[in-house]
Amino acid sequence: MSLRSSLEAEAITAAERAAGRLPEAREITVAFADVVGLTELGEKLQPDDLERLANRLATAARDAANPPVRFVKSIGDAVMLVSSQPTPLVTTMLDLVDSASANDLPSLRIGVASGSAVSRAGDWFGNPVNLASRVSAAARPGAVLVADSTRAIVDDDAGLRWSSAGAYRLKGVSSKVNLSRVRRAQAAEYPV
Repeated sequence: MSLRSSLEAEAITAAERAAGRLPEAREITVAFADVVGLTELGEKLQPDDLERLANRLATAARDAANPPVRFVKSIGDAVMLVSSQPTPLVTTMLDLVDSASANDLPSLRIGVASGSAVSRAGDWFGNPVNLASRVSAAARPGAVLVADSTRAIVDDDAGLRWSSAGAYRLKGVSSKVNLSRVRRAQAAEYPV
């Protein structure tokens, strides 16, 4: 089978989108990690330095991702990861925040959401993808914010501490979304 045939077979057709739920959709958890203040950094750094920064973030994310967590892609100053299991993805994102701090990367803001999505041509499509991206935009530097869709299915005995961040109106989302901050139970400090 040619590459073109393979990609065409994986493409989402207009008919599939119109029908609603996509065939082969499955429940996943999605996370986005976004570099804080990249616009300001872009005014100070050369394009080559920005590229190196983005590559360092992608490398840190790849290094943090262990099965069942999978690195999906780098999108400029952000990375996307997915998992069929929410708890390992949440802990991986906490590891990524720690790794950024330890490796002199700028602070990250992270958003996590769960729901039904479909994989096509190595990428993911569906509500949790869009929601996780919007949640990351609402997070404070160094924080991991989790949508209720994920909070409800994370293991209670995973060594995590949760606090309500409140209900947020997120761009492109019709109703408010309840968000929670997550950190390791033993962590002494956490951005509020």
